[in-house]
This record gives sequence, structure tokens and C-alpha cells, in this order.
Amino acid sequence: MGGDFAPCNEVRGAVDVLRQTANRFEVVLVGREEAIRSELAKINTGGLSLSVVPADDVIDMHDSPVVALKQKPNSSLVVGMMLHKEKKVDAFVSAGNTGAVTAASALLLGRIRGVSRPTVAAIFPSETGPTLIVDAGAVTDCKPHFLFEFGVMGSIYSEYVFKKKNPRVGLLNVGEEESKGDELTKEAYAKFVAGKNRMNFIGNIEGRDILQGKADVVVCDGFLGNVLLKFAESVPSFLKVKFKNYAAEGLLQKVLMGLLRNPLRTIFKDFDYQEFGGVPLLGVNGVTIIGHGSSTPKAISNMILRAEEMVNKKINFHIEQSLGNNSSEGLNG
Repeated sequence: MGGDFAPCNEVRGAVDVLRQTANRFEVVLVGREEAIRSELAKINTGGLSLSVVPADDVIDMHDSPVVALKQKPNSSLVVGMMLHKEKKVDAFVSAGNTGAVTAASALLLGRIRGVSRPTVAAIFPSETGPTLIVDAGAVTDCKPHFLFEFGVMGSIYSEYVFKKKNPRVGLLNVGEEESKGDELTKEAYAKFVAGKNRMNFIGNIEGRDILQGKADVVVCDGFLGNVLLKFAESVPSFLKVKFKNYAAEGLLQKVLMGLLRNPLRTIFKDFDYQEFGGVPLLGVNGVTIIGHGSSTPKAISNMILRAEEMVNKKINFHIEQSLGNNSSEGLNG
């Protein structure tokens, strides 16, 4: 119920994905029952594996995350997350308040053994395929071993979801040399070197290396990662304005842009958040996919597919296998 267009886009996205997958799984819609059923009544849902669980409260984008969880226990967010905690559902998907979704996941689901902090994993396009940015906003005040754990979790996700064998993990810094950076990145670098048996750590990388695909997983604190994410989201609209202005300069320019329309659409598809739908919150004891507040039905459908993928690939099992004995090896020191 927390998305900008809830529950319309959520309902339509759920219906679309069930049709596309021939009812491969069940979708449980949680929220204000009357509003949800009103949307369902507008669509042919015959034979689809859909159910509705009532939840009257709504946590909106302006609510303080932790306060909202306490004051609105009957919200779709809390009720849905409790269904997941009680193993009545296998994953939770939301286009609502990102802070509240993150807080609810951490507080209600808890963390995987060996994980100090969960991380939001954003997906960027690059010359060599999808690149994962960890963290993209969950933890703004990091410690060195947080970054190490982000790298491990990102490497596992990249290997099992993107099918990248031995994915390259880079630490985002102001230079490639080991001596570069602030105290956080220098100490984190040492952690990565000490734990190199957990992942394919390739050292420091710079901002220009991200889109070039020099690393499959880029590790940074949540403050920097969120700035990167928001900047990347602005790139397609900026380029579209530039192309539009170029076409307006004359007939020849308009013809050239017309010829390039289809290739440009293909290129921009890599920047379209709808294609991936949402981002996983790695490290919690469950599967949480967080979407953009303005998610379209297509984005909602793909968020649900990402959730199914995480469940089927057993991402959490692999994370615990790798990080479950962190403290015994002194990596959290």
C-alpha cells in the first residue's frame, strides 16, 4: 500500500506476472482489502493463484521508519513481513517506504548468522553485463568489516543470479593504489586482502571503472552508493533531453534521430529500472525486494521474479555458509 500508485500497479503487476509464468507460484496481496478487491474486479483474474490478506494501516513515504513500524502494526508492510517471518510466504516485495522496508526486514526477520548489517544491492549496467553496487543506501555509517561482508554477499548474488563465475569484487576509492582513501577504505582494504579466500578481490577501483565493467561487484558505504544510484537514475532522462534538443535543430537532425530511435531504445533499456524491478536487501533472514516508489506494473512483475529467483537460488544459504563463522576468524575485529 505504500507505493505512489498503490494498490493499482501492485495488483496489475501481480496479475501480469502470474499470467506470464502460468501460475508458477502464488502471490499474496496485503493491504486495504476493499481497495485491492476493487482493482482486482477491473481485471480478469480467473484461475490465477492470488489471495488477499487485510491490513488497514498505511506507512507512507514521509513516515519515520522505526516509529511507523511501532505506530502502524496493522500496516501492509508489517503484516506482510510477519507472514514472511512465520514462513507463510517465502519472500516479501514492496514499492513502499525504503527505510521502513529495510527497518522492518532487519527488526522482524533478523540477520543471517555472521552478517553485521544488511546491504541494499543496486544493479548498474556496464560494458561487461550487470554490475552490483553494495551498499546502495542501507548503511551510511560503515565499519571496515561491514564493507567486507557487503563484498562477500554481493559476490554470492552475482555468481548465482547473474551466473558470473568467480565475480570480480572491487572497493570503490579515489585511486587504485592500496595507500589511497580515508581510514575506512584503507582498513577495509586490509580486511578484503585477509579474507581473499571468500571472493575474487581485485583491489581498489575508481568511479570511471563502474560502467566500464572492471568489477562485477562494487563495494562502498551506503552514503556514496545511494548518491551513485540517484545519479545513475538521472542519466537516461538527461540524455533523452539532449537527443530531443538535437532533433529540434533541423530536418536533417530529426531524420537522423528517427533512424536511431530503435537502437537508442535498446541502449536505454539497460538503464531502465523496470527491467530489474527492484533491488535485493542482502543479509536479512528472509528475502526482501525493494522497489521504486513509482514502480509500474512491469517493475512490480519483475520484482516478484527477482524474489522467486533469490528463493530458488538459495542465496541466503550461501551467504551463511560463507559468513557464518566470521567472528571466529577475527574478520569483525
